[in-house]
Amino acid sequence: MQRTVKILGRDRELELIQAALRSGTHTLLEGPPGTGKSTLLRSVAAVQKVPFTFVEGNAELTPARLIGHFDPSQILERGYIPEIFIPGPLIDALTSGGLLYLEEINRIPEETLNVMLTVMSEGEITVPRYGRILAEPGFAIVAAMNPFDGVGVARLSSALYDRTCRIVVNYQSGEVETDIVGLHAPNAPKPWRAKAVEMVRRTRNHGDIMVGSSVRGAIDFTRMAMSLADIRGGTVDDWNVGLDAALVSLSGRIRLYESSARSAEQVITEIYTEIFGRKDEDNQNSSAGDASGETLARQ
Repeated sequence: MQRTVKILGRDRELELIQAALRSGTHTLLEGPPGTGKSTLLRSVAAVQKVPFTFVEGNAELTPARLIGHFDPSQILERGYIPEIFIPGPLIDALTSGGLLYLEEINRIPEETLNVMLTVMSEGEITVPRYGRILAEPGFAIVAAMNPFDGVGVARLSSALYDRTCRIVVNYQSGEVETDIVGLHAPNAPKPWRAKAVEMVRRTRNHGDIMVGSSVRGAIDFTRMAMSLADIRGGTVDDWNVGLDAALVSLSGRIRLYESSARSAEQVITEIYTEIFGRKDEDNQNSSAGDASGETLARQ
């Protein structure tokens, strides 16, 4: 009987990843931040009891950092012998038959990516002065990228796509995201949590926003509101508590179009008002104004 893992709203993606790993295929996960790409792979690796090596992709990830290097303090005294070689994450994954997870692969320098292409094709690597290293059974590379991030990233080559199976990981439904927030903030009222999630989801298709927030924003928004309400001696239903929590949690997570004439705070306030309504004082003043108008009309 094969063991399985469950993650909210990710049954299909889990099946695809497990199938790819069992077939010996290298995989590319594409999706915006906060969609659970790392969680998916870590969970599968844990259930299948496969060694897991995490590497954060950035411009500093050189071939030497990925593969490994000889200890420079030992070279003059002992020479280039295997005992002084310090393996990098790629060698660790190769020799343990584990998973090498490369996050933000489109931020990795081209020369480092070329090393990956060779390993993907041949299942081995030759390290100068060290020798040939073959991949143990189970070794696989899983890379992840955010296709919507255009800052500091490079376009992946067709050669890399040709060596991987591509799995798209999109945002989950509003109901699932509400349940996810509930796992991290179980004491928050579900109706309020649902509104917090709806607010975050609206940041993803707002006319002024180029990049919206992930469900992490909804989690922090809810936690912040709960904490702030406790400090102020109120509840999350307090209009000012919710707005302040939204501004702190979401204003830094969204990225506006350069053509937008508004600030992130203004946009967040607008969305908050659409979801949670206007401040009670404004409604009361409006009602009072209407009543005064009716009185004057009668006179």
